Amino acid sequence: MSQTIEKKRKESKIEVQTYLDRLIYAIQSESVTINFQKDRNVDQGRNKKYTNRYTMGQLFPDEDEVEALKRELSLLTVEEYIETVKDTRFPKRSDMRVFGKQYSGDDVYIKIRVELVSTMASGNNFIMVMSFHYSEWDFKGSSFPYKKV
Repeated sequence: MSQTIEKKRKESKIEVQTYLDRLIYAIQSESVTINFQKDRNVDQGRNKKYTNRYTMGQLFPDEDEVEALKRELSLLTVEEYIETVKDTRFPKRSDMRVFGKQYSGDDVYIKIRVELVSTMASGNNFIMVMSFHYSEWDFKGSSFPYKKV
């Protein structure tokens, strides 16, 4: 029996901008942890071109992955937003945001979750990067609700 584990929706432009502002805040904090899923279970049997490991190796071959991700995530814009996803398996976790960006003419699919755990001195901000890989499908203008035409 197939069950839907994700609920997708489009956020308003101001909600997306607020999210991006929080993302930049988390990245710039000295207490940020970035967890990057370099190898994912869903990649087994998938064309390696569409894996996180392959994409990061192609786009940023001589860079520290965490530093490259910090830079690239801090450069995301509202125009690159695609959708917001709620993983119903983990209802207490924050929603994931999906973005699409082009690198040298190739579409890259980016899915992230930001947890601002605490504002206390001992608290950490946590960024989970589930996806940062070449897209298996070409992005269409209609994929981006706030893309300027």
